[in-house]
Amino acid sequence: MPDDPARDPWTHHMLRGDFEAAWVVSDRVLRERAGAPTWHLPRHLQSLWDGSPLTGRRVLVRCYHGLGDTIQFVRFLPRLRAQAAEVTLWAQPALLPLLRTARGVDRLLPLHDGTPQVDHDADVEIMELAHVFRVTPRGIPRRVPYLHAPPAPLVRDDGLHVGVVWQSGGWNAERRTIPCRLLAPLAAIPDVTLHALQRGPPLDDWPAAFGPVSGSDDVLAAAGVMRALDLVLTVDSFPAHLAGALGVPVWTLLHAECDWRWMATGRRSPWYPTMRLFRQPTPGAWEPVIAAVAAALRRLARRRTAREVATEPAARPAAQHAAPLPAGTAAAG
Repeated sequence: MPDDPARDPWTHHMLRGDFEAAWVVSDRVLRERAGAPTWHLPRHLQSLWDGSPLTGRRVLVRCYHGLGDTIQFVRFLPRLRAQAAEVTLWAQPALLPLLRTARGVDRLLPLHDGTPQVDHDADVEIMELAHVFRVTPRGIPRRVPYLHAPPAPLVRDDGLHVGVVWQSGGWNAERRTIPCRLLAPLAAIPDVTLHALQRGPPLDDWPAAFGPVSGSDDVLAAAGVMRALDLVLTVDSFPAHLAGALGVPVWTLLHAECDWRWMATGRRSPWYPTMRLFRQPTPGAWEPVIAAVAAALRRLARRRTAREVATEPAARPAAQHAAPLPAGTAAAG
């Protein structure tokens, strides 16, 4: 939705990289909600942290947003563990094999609809950790990889091998999704092999001539495929965060009115050092984005080295930065 500072000042500040001002808004929300239960709300709208210090406490970190949100914010667990007595991560079952490689976790439990069967002194939703630590764009932990997977034994030649995801998850999917047919110029680039990482019904739209289907429904296996590729090309969805957390070169294609975490302008993200952002020039205009990506891929194909993939500057239209949620803010899956 268009940026509206009067209606949503938190998002307005985050889109501009003014995290400090956003945390002032979050602090006000905490004061207004003090003592008011939110358990009856949908999970992604529940606020858990009451603003009190977490130092020396047994902290239960709940992952109530999307898979990508968990991947993005799990980077804060080592910082949390440095001050907490114990950290339990209650996370989506599909992510558990990958999250076992994360630092800062004493206990990892599968998220379910019931009550967590673990003793704890404090609750926090994983996306609230950015508020807990009052991070700024310069203060975001950027060391990658912070999640790990062995590379898959992908059969490949000496060309450039690029994984592609064109459709996002359920939240705001229409805005974030690129029609598969628009990817045809990418499939026609010499010495570039596209690999469909997309899963589910959208694969029906993938022509066999575009390239092999190499993705997996198993998150750890999908991570291994990404590790074996030169580049991941994806819309704003879970695979963008997965590739970024793995330290894999990734180009993320964004709607002109993108989510707060990518900020309003820029080609790079403070969240992921191996990520480049390509932006729509106007809402709904994916053709210029694909043209910019195609031009960048042609340059890479001429050089053909994975090292240069990581350092290639993104062509226009480009990227943003990022930021964290206050209590009750909807997030992308």
